[in-house]
Amino acid sequence: MTDCIFCKNLPKVLENELAYCLYDIKPITKGHVLVITKRHHRTIFESTLEEMKAIFELIQRARVLLIAEYKPDGFNIMANCGEAAGQIVLHAHVHLLPRYNEQPVNIFTKKGEFLI
Repeated sequence: MTDCIFCKNLPKVLENELAYCLYDIKPITKGHVLVITKRHHRTIFESTLEEMKAIFELIQRARVLLIAEYKPDGFNIMANCGEAAGQIVLHAHVHLLPRYNEQPVNIFTKKGEFLI
């Protein structure tokens, strides 16, 4: 899929055989990362069990990196599956959002639009 931004050679923070991790270009929180499958498919529901394991291995590794770098107070793990769920890039990926005590948990804009 040549027109998919996630299929391009983007700067990676972490990677394994089946997935990679990068910082979101429009972060919701400081340190917001995406964990993306290397194989192009639309949602994580189409991911193989091996790809799901690879995604969660990178989530664990990214968590350690984010704790050392940003010292968050918590995390959200989210996957938007399909345009109706707010998915913008139609390539399977998971958001790892560091959360901070001074920042309320709100994934919607003031207009009620979904942020992720």
